[in-house]
Amino acid sequence: MIDLKALEQDPDAFARALRRRGDVANLDELLRVARERKELLGRLQAMQEERNKLNEGMKKATPAEREAGRDRMRKLGDEVKALEAEQRIIEERRDALALQFPNSPRPDVPDGKDEHGNVEVRRVLEPRKLDFTARDHVDLGVGLDLVDIERAAKISGARFAFLKGQGARLERALASFMLDFHLAAGDVEMAPPLLVTGQTLVGTGQLPKFGEDLFSVNFGPPKEAGAAPLYLIPTSEVPITNYYAGEILDEERLPLRFCAFSQCFRAEAGSAGRDTRGLIRQHQFEKVEMVRFATPEQANDELERMVQRASDLLTALELPHRVVLLCTGDMGFASEKTYDLEVWLPSQATYREISSCSTCGSFQARRAQIRYRPTSADPKKQEKPRPLATLNGSGLAVGRTWVALLENHQLADGSVRIPERLRPYLGAIDTLRKDESRGAP
Repeated sequence: MIDLKALEQDPDAFARALRRRGDVANLDELLRVARERKELLGRLQAMQEERNKLNEGMKKATPAEREAGRDRMRKLGDEVKALEAEQRIIEERRDALALQFPNSPRPDVPDGKDEHGNVEVRRVLEPRKLDFTARDHVDLGVGLDLVDIERAAKISGARFAFLKGQGARLERALASFMLDFHLAAGDVEMAPPLLVTGQTLVGTGQLPKFGEDLFSVNFGPPKEAGAAPLYLIPTSEVPITNYYAGEILDEERLPLRFCAFSQCFRAEAGSAGRDTRGLIRQHQFEKVEMVRFATPEQANDELERMVQRASDLLTALELPHRVVLLCTGDMGFASEKTYDLEVWLPSQATYREISSCSTCGSFQARRAQIRYRPTSADPKKQEKPRPLATLNGSGLAVGRTWVALLENHQLADGSVRIPERLRPYLGAIDTLRKDESRGAP
């Protein structure tokens, strides 16, 4: 959630920061409600001060003055109750509005309206120069009998796929390789639930604004038909970030670093017509996710570490890629700073996103009520809890890595070379070739 204290302390600075992200609907209404609340709180404080003075004056007052004082106290009590009821209404309106607003960008994030305003930071590995026409991953996958999209469409509709034989094994190998890579660096592996409550999605920022991009699930006996739905997770960031919802962590424990492999589900409501061919944009896909809990002071270093981790993974798989700093108009809703890692796809002769690493500052922590207690210099004094920082990053999107591996390591005859670091996860296979002897109908 946006920083409501910052909003009230300096609404103009808050508005300037938020407007860097583009046109923000209802911002003027939020500012108006914030001003109303501040004015109302001032009136309540004045009444409380008057009530305190009346109480103090009662000690030396005459009987007539006491009677007048009691009358005034009763009226003040009624007025305070009315204002407190008004305060609750205003705060409910403010909180409902606040949930609609994205995180404010950090000062070092470049301004821009869309992806054209992003800034390339670096490139890693040079793309191969092929002496043959590059096939795309669909042609390669079908040719090697690794994927069946037509039968998946018959069963589930568009944007689903069967991976089969060595294609399915390759996906499993990639996920295992990625997890082992993160575990070797010290992350704690998590296996999260795939179904979460609506409140969990509020915590990470998917609800209420992006409900159309989620798959909801209603189940149970008829008497429970009116119960709140559960939602299939769009990424394991959602359950893992909420792992500490409502809790206070000690500063000594931070940073905490987790990784998780999971199925992910997205309706892709806002991407009609985009990447309809192949596995680039699916309703169901697999991803290895990195999630971090840190102090605000640790967040930037943790973000850089995640970006380097994702880059090292791509390098280990011998996949050319680049790192891009996103501009204000291209960042995700909860992010205050994001780097995308984009992998080279020979069939498109361009770089495509394969990982996104973000620091969300305290935006998600406020929504999920996750705080940390700073270490006190005085052992007898306990510091007041503060919102911590949350971070997340893909390490990596398994399906897109599958696509990139086929395309970047394809050979002229349609076979695919397996990078050396991945071979132990595929039974030492060094090349994917079509096995005519075991082809399934």
